[in-house]
Amino acid sequence: MNIDSSSLDWEKTNGLIPVIVQDNKTLEVLMLGYMNAEAFEKTQAEGKVTFFSRSKNRLWTKGEESGNFLFVKAIHIDCDNDTILVKASPVGPTCHTGSRSCFKTNYNQNFIFELENIINDRYENPIEGSYINKMRQKGLNKIAQKVGEEGVETVIAALAETEEEFIGEASDLSFHLMFLLKEKGLSIQDIALNLEKRHKPS
Repeated sequence: MNIDSSSLDWEKTNGLIPVIVQDNKTLEVLMLGYMNAEAFEKTQAEGKVTFFSRSKNRLWTKGEESGNFLFVKAIHIDCDNDTILVKASPVGPTCHTGSRSCFKTNYNQNFIFELENIINDRYENPIEGSYINKMRQKGLNKIAQKVGEEGVETVIAALAETEEEFIGEASDLSFHLMFLLKEKGLSIQDIALNLEKRHKPS
């Protein structure tokens, strides 16, 4: 992750370079800020996104007051060396208004990744009596069996039931497949990478 700050073109932008922060999982754009060389080096050293606040005229680590930090997962520099892309794992909402993104974008398909985060949290912080906790106690075979049952119900709904019922069954199948992936120590990213590897552009 260590990028030499001298490789960036600070002069072109009068010492402040725009920084786009993107959710590492959903790829949703969370916010735009600015860094000077000191903020850039602090961000890399501490692993938490730090900006130069133009209004406060000082370094400002996102979350220093709210606790809603942006933990750095990757940093990319654009081809002109004058814009920074930070892929981060957000803690809580990013925007000061309480929205997860300063751009108030909708989840849409990104909720799939949020659901994966929820499943991960249930593993790390088990809740007695929760569905995931009960299924985990029954073991891998039961979780895998549930995926099979939901798959059959999805096929039946596709052939003989309403669109709403089909969407419901397909949602159940998707959830249980994600559950099974977690039980096997895998993630949606593993599936996406495999699908990308299989894809043959026409």
